[in-house]
Amino acid sequence: MPIELAPKVYWVGAIDWDVREFHGYLTEKGSTYNAFLILDDKITLIDTVKKEFLPEMLERISEIVAPERIDYIVSNHVEMDHSGGLPQAMARLQPEKLFCSPLGKAGLSRHYQADWPFVEVKTGQELSLGQRHLLFLETPMLHWPDSMMTLLKEEQVLFSSDGFGAHFASSERFDDQTPDMAAYLHQVKKYYANILMPFGGLITKLFQRIRELNLEFKLIAPDHGLLLRNPAPILSAYQQWAAGEVLPKALVIYDTMWHSTELLARALTEGLMDAGAATIPYRLRLTHYSDIVPDLLDAGLLLFGSPTLNNNMFPSVGEFFTYLQGLKPQNKAAAAFGSYGWSGQAVSLINQVLEVLKFKVVHEGLSVKYRPTPQELAEARALASRLARENLKL
Repeated sequence: MPIELAPKVYWVGAIDWDVREFHGYLTEKGSTYNAFLILDDKITLIDTVKKEFLPEMLERISEIVAPERIDYIVSNHVEMDHSGGLPQAMARLQPEKLFCSPLGKAGLSRHYQADWPFVEVKTGQELSLGQRHLLFLETPMLHWPDSMMTLLKEEQVLFSSDGFGAHFASSERFDDQTPDMAAYLHQVKKYYANILMPFGGLITKLFQRIRELNLEFKLIAPDHGLLLRNPAPILSAYQQWAAGEVLPKALVIYDTMWHSTELLARALTEGLMDAGAATIPYRLRLTHYSDIVPDLLDAGLLLFGSPTLNNNMFPSVGEFFTYLQGLKPQNKAAAAFGSYGWSGQAVSLINQVLEVLKFKVVHEGLSVKYRPTPQELAEARALASRLARENLKL
């Protein structure tokens, strides 16, 4: 059923209980594709849904008004989980106008090869629906070039597209209805870390633009996840993440062949804990990389470990670094460790990647031949403790 989120403003989206992967990261809680209907002199639909969920959206709209009465559609984002249902919706609804950013028009035209009644809108431009008005806010690269947000001014409802949301399927629609807000906030952090981390500078500029325009929000309605009647905690978290703020937290991220690198990882973990750092070890073949990056987002010290295999780092370590380079984490101190039998290139190769990532390399690397001795493990533990004290605010 549709849900009223403000007078004559309705959620008419779809719930995807089964999706388990999105953009290469695990969505173990499913997702929603949120769309919104505004009743006014000009009946307006904000976004559509993934193609296969269009019947679900149209059914919800039909409980409020005949879908064919929709006058305007606003497309905040070209990506197919939001626009996939647009071709069928345009064909059936025949709206007077389709509003999108200039890059949105270019993207939709290219993707769907359609001649629709486009109207390009830019930041600060307003649209009268009759009694109420929409204000448009371009947000390029959050997280596609075409992205924008739309504010229903009189109700102070921000339709925030892919900002401030999470992949999260539930029977509740609002943040104050969920029985476990901490679990939901983790999904918000996971979404940010895996999707929006590269764009921290742009997010900071977005908050500056919001202040310049004197915008305030009573409710934030993202295209994924819960609708936020209490947006302050998530807005605050976004600003901290965008600024690259880190905690006195350390991660030990590694993989192992015959447990030698694992022994080093355990010793390093103990050393970090000795210094008082909040510490989490992650073995890569046991943890999906998309579940690691939420903790990496605000960790100040990262220790990466790999055995040498075929003159290279272990495949799972290389895969993780490939993923991480796209996310461009900021303000990280890091060091490498590993074990080897005869050639021993893994540590130096990790160091090269750390340089590419522009991490602060705080040690030349710990490399142990074959199985580490008790003395080498003690030295590793002491090294980790020193690195934590030197690089974290403990």
